[in-house]
Amino acid sequence: MKVVITALGPDNSGLADPIIHYVTGRGARISEIQMYDHDEEQLFAMLCRIDVPDTELDMLTDAMKQIGEVTGLAIRVWSAERRKECPRLAVCCTYLEHTPRAILEAVKQGVIHADVSVLISNRKKLKSLAEEYDIPFEVIGDAQGIADDQKMVATLDHYDVDYVVLARYMRILPPSICWQFAGGRIINLHHGLLPGFPGFRPYHNAYNARMLTFGATCHFIIPELDAGNQTINQRTFSVAPGTRLEDVMRIGEVENEPACLVEGVRRVVDREVCLRFHRVVAR
Repeated sequence: MKVVITALGPDNSGLADPIIHYVTGRGARISEIQMYDHDEEQLFAMLCRIDVPDTELDMLTDAMKQIGEVTGLAIRVWSAERRKECPRLAVCCTYLEHTPRAILEAVKQGVIHADVSVLISNRKKLKSLAEEYDIPFEVIGDAQGIADDQKMVATLDHYDVDYVVLARYMRILPPSICWQFAGGRIINLHHGLLPGFPGFRPYHNAYNARMLTFGATCHFIIPELDAGNQTINQRTFSVAPGTRLEDVMRIGEVENEPACLVEGVRRVVDREVCLRFHRVVAR
């Protein structure tokens, strides 16, 4: 069984040692390890990917919990194989309905073989969408839509999700959340073709560049925003010269973006692709 261990907490010396000593002492094979010291935030972060027998998972989880209590680290133990037949999803959204609805409908129709455990938002606007699909709705934002990141982590833990799907969730996840759910667990939809059109206004930027082909990108989120190479799926559409920007955005938001994200999430859930050393690889 392939297992991902993540650890995050206040920086100090020797934080990785008890984790590494335990897994190697149990005979686990380490296939990937990353450690970062964020000096400006005095933060330690670590990802360790190992191979262990299926029977070791519960014991490993208990041991990491004990190590976390001693070191003050937030340690998570996760495996895509634990619920590989039907993983649990958290779908995060803000205002736009088309993309999160597409995920919920794809799950309902059996296109995505998963269970949507919760709809999370920094706004209340899409509560009715959750009610329509009989899914718990959790608001983690204040009156201005500013997200409470600690509440988001607590919500993800409460629902014990495998993957976090950002379906036009209009907030940037801080590194602390990215690290705690690192290893290919956070899937994002960007409403432009990467790497050509990043940022918050990719339709406008592509339109101003006189492009006739527009697109969307589904990719894994990692703590280093500019690392690249995390694309899971891309989908494009073309328009005729003279098409209005409003029409381009309508086609993109209503048709192209939802289809792009659905296929990207399906590829991850069906375990066709995964993230290794910040790169997407075919299984």
